[in-house]
Amino acid sequence: MKKRILVTGGAGFIGSHLCQRLLNEGNEVICLDNYFTGSKSNIVHLLDNPYFELIRHDVTHPYFVEVDEIYNLACPASPVHYQYNSIKTIKTSVMGAINMLGLAKRTKAKILQASTSEVYGDPLVHPQPESYWGHVNPIGIRSCYDEGKRCAESLFVNYHEQNAVDTKIIRIFNTYGPNMNPEDGRVVSNFIVQALKGQDITIFGDGKQTRSFQYVDDLVEGMMRMMNSRADFHGPVNIGNPNEFSMLELAQLVIELTNSKSKIVYLPLPQDDPMQRQPDITLAKKELDNWSPQVQLREGLTKTIVYFDKLLNV
Repeated sequence: MKKRILVTGGAGFIGSHLCQRLLNEGNEVICLDNYFTGSKSNIVHLLDNPYFELIRHDVTHPYFVEVDEIYNLACPASPVHYQYNSIKTIKTSVMGAINMLGLAKRTKAKILQASTSEVYGDPLVHPQPESYWGHVNPIGIRSCYDEGKRCAESLFVNYHEQNAVDTKIIRIFNTYGPNMNPEDGRVVSNFIVQALKGQDITIFGDGKQTRSFQYVDDLVEGMMRMMNSRADFHGPVNIGNPNEFSMLELAQLVIELTNSKSKIVYLPLPQDDPMQRQPDITLAKKELDNWSPQVQLREGLTKTIVYFDKLLNV
């Protein structure tokens, strides 16, 4: 049966892949985006599909529509963008969650919150299980995003407990792939763009800090499995790739795969930048039909480099 599904932030990097996949599965998709970080170019190829609808709208304002499911992805997710207007970032996370939860309550729709590994802050537990409460600076430069997402999770839990809204929460770890914004300041896009342009590759700190990178297709699969998980499982659940790499290892791999002559340079580490980030995905494997990432870093980077190479040579 064809479901009507609302994707907020649907023109963004992750949202555009999700819209495509939902349409491929035979659903009707309403894509909501204000284009602050999303781009129409990410979903322009979907506009001819009669079951795809594009709406320019900001989730900090209420939106009324009849839907069966809601994926709430709307929020700038890279430090460059979420620090650009920190108040707007908090409002998008908190008021956006309130507005979408209100819509889910009225329509009896199932709703999934795209939360983040940033709720763990600079973690003192490694790897991070869902039971870990995090180590977050509530007044630091990243707090507009970290605390906004933490508040959104609280809202989802309370709407479920108080109003019986059918909620699902995932915590997304570092994700990369085609449709990333080349100006988003994230490490994968930064390194690839710098390498393709033959510029110095900039590493903040000593390059020993680690991240776990998942390819966007694996994330979309995890999101859809979470939406369809058993009725009494609401999360949160980590969706990420547990393979851990240092920034230096990532930079060296990007240089190799792009055949670049770029040199690596080191800059001071930004405030509150976490030293380690690695998901414990035990719960995801248990609850999401044995979900685990299928695309490893070398393969995923190769696909992403092809995307950026085309983008830079248009």
